[in-house]
Amino acid sequence: MHEELRAALAGLLDGLPPKQAAQAVERLIANYRGRTPTDAPVLRDRADVAAYAAYRMPATFEAVRAALTAFAARVPDWSPATHVDIGGGTGAATWAAAATWEGHRSTVLDWAQPALDLGRELAAKTLPDTEWRRQTIGEGLTVPAGTDLVTVSYVLGELRPEDRRAVVAAAATAATAVVLIEPGTPDGYLRIREARTQLTEAGLRIVAPCPHSDTCPIVPGQDWCHFAARVNRSSLHRQVKGGSLPYEDEKFSYVAATTLDATPAPARIVRKPQLRKGQVLLDLCTTQDGLRRTTVTKRHGTHYREARDASWGDDWS
Repeated sequence: MHEELRAALAGLLDGLPPKQAAQAVERLIANYRGRTPTDAPVLRDRADVAAYAAYRMPATFEAVRAALTAFAARVPDWSPATHVDIGGGTGAATWAAAATWEGHRSTVLDWAQPALDLGRELAAKTLPDTEWRRQTIGEGLTVPAGTDLVTVSYVLGELRPEDRRAVVAAAATAATAVVLIEPGTPDGYLRIREARTQLTEAGLRIVAPCPHSDTCPIVPGQDWCHFAARVNRSSLHRQVKGGSLPYEDEKFSYVAATTLDATPAPARIVRKPQLRKGQVLLDLCTTQDGLRRTTVTKRHGTHYREARDASWGDDWS
């Protein structure tokens, strides 16, 4: 889906004055970082939506795809037939779901009609069966019973607390699997942590990234759980974001929960592995011992080679 999405985004800002695009991007950055909860759509018009799609879709796609891939690894014999993307905007999470599984039907719910219109336009050739439906995101939201997968990506920070809880409750009540993604900031992590508690109280089990469904061992204010996804920048992406590097690392926090009989990994690597001469230091979140650091040396043979190849966010056993 990488090249298909890039092709769909090409030429998106043609004809849009650079100053207008830049102003839209600046306002969207503030919303993306979760500091302006609202009861109105963040994407207001075509200029906003075009700037958002160019600025955020590649990064959102990679973050959601990483979260879905981690979840799919824990349920290898399962795939969704139905997918609802709450607050999906221009559809980045729907592209990510299509990159993870085949044969399902997606419905994108959003309260901004310009976002839905552009999302439908971008997906017309690659994801033509996707349904784009205008819907208020918050209290009163319902998800069809029996939905297989619900995604909510980069949305919770835009909502008032009561609407945030209503969205998570709607997903937890109706879906077999729920995957929530937020920016990899301390505030984004706290929103995921709160939603994680809500999901477990609703009877779902956590299968990623956490190796258990118990209380998160991180002390709020001292650290936060987040991961990184590599994003290859196109020339359009560099133009909108003002960067020169051909890539960037999108930091994100997430939780994946399910009613399925799935088992999480024994441990997860929660920091970038540190390579030393003859050893690798791994910071892990574990089932039994909470957060701990382990040292893997050459004496561990195959385990050592696996550690040298391991990445931040990978399972570990």
